[in-house]
Amino acid sequence: MRSPVTAATPTTTSLAARYQAIRDQTEALASVLSPEDQVVQSMADVSPTKWHRAHITWFFETFLLLPNGYEPVEELYGFLFNSYYEAVGDRHPRAERGLIARPTNAEVGEYRRRVDASMHELMSSDIGQAGEVMALIELGLHHEQQHQELLLMDIKHVLSRNPFAPAYDPRPAPSHAPMPELGWKHHPGGIVEIGHLGEGFSFDNETPRHRALVPPHRLADRLVTNGEWLEFMADGGYADPALWLSAGWQTATAQGWDAPLYWLRSDDGWALHTLTGVRPIDPSEPVVHVSYFEAEAFARWAGARLPTEFEWEAHACDQPVEGNLLPADQLHPTRASGEGLRQMFGDVWEWTASAYAPYPGFAPAPGAVGEYNGKFMIDQQVLRGGCCITPGGHTRATYRNFFPTHSRWMFSGVRLADDGGQL
Repeated sequence: MRSPVTAATPTTTSLAARYQAIRDQTEALASVLSPEDQVVQSMADVSPTKWHRAHITWFFETFLLLPNGYEPVEELYGFLFNSYYEAVGDRHPRAERGLIARPTNAEVGEYRRRVDASMHELMSSDIGQAGEVMALIELGLHHEQQHQELLLMDIKHVLSRNPFAPAYDPRPAPSHAPMPELGWKHHPGGIVEIGHLGEGFSFDNETPRHRALVPPHRLADRLVTNGEWLEFMADGGYADPALWLSAGWQTATAQGWDAPLYWLRSDDGWALHTLTGVRPIDPSEPVVHVSYFEAEAFARWAGARLPTEFEWEAHACDQPVEGNLLPADQLHPTRASGEGLRQMFGDVWEWTASAYAPYPGFAPAPGAVGEYNGKFMIDQQVLRGGCCITPGGHTRATYRNFFPTHSRWMFSGVRLADDGGQL
């Protein structure tokens, strides 16, 4: 069954129409899953599909409806579906979200419908036309798009743990093609402007815009492929501690890593579990589901390094924001094509060498909404560019994603950089 994904067009539709289009897209993504699929939590970092649907509804109810005089649909939902907003109140433990059989899937659907009706009532009122209210609705819509990506990311892990290896959206694998040759894009370096310009939406962690010194460097013109990763593996990359950061080596050995997440040994070589089914490894596709530790070890093995987020943005700011994103109907990274700097947006989130830290002058917003990004600016690494399950219109050159260095269930991959020498 193909996933009924639809695209929102935020620059051309009204706020109310965008609201409904994005809310409908979440339901479309979930509609191909059974009620049983939607309650499973396969690890602490994964949330059940039902929880994602309820949480983003709770966000609109909590931050927009309740402050404007609306009654909560159910008092206990505030405890069950709060994620990490300490200022709002207590919350159910994250690792136990899969234990919550009630409310049922149908009751979560009714919760969404009732909040949607109240939100449309609010948006048609004088209060809903206020600038600060509209800005908060905009934040909520981008928050929901983040959870659309998380919903797909998480259900992939859930289904991968099932002995039947079910596909979210079954379809044949594309035919293999030659691995594209790696090229390089030179940057002369200098002082560059980094961060959001102030036009259109951005998250607070993309601001303030500021200047950064970028040294001369080169950026690979495409992503690292499965074929190149197979060479790394064949050369003992997972068995050579000289390639790894100390914490990375400890993690890799403790968890028995010898390949990216979702890679499976078969009689015919390596295969991998995808949202569209289990398929043989295609050497020309971008490698995906690797941790920062693996990405850094690979870069060292290749005689290169990972780019800083400032180097990445210096290149990306001149590129069109287009690529393999939802609803491109792929649900998996695709091989590079065309000329020049390729795959900067979509396919895989690209690890950078930059720790997730506040920009100079950053200040979180007042109140509970200020907990959205700022309090996570520690022990995380920045990723850039979006991936194949990032909704179109939701990423941009300044977008800063972040994950811990050991994480690899998200759609993360690698683009190399170096200081300008020959590899």
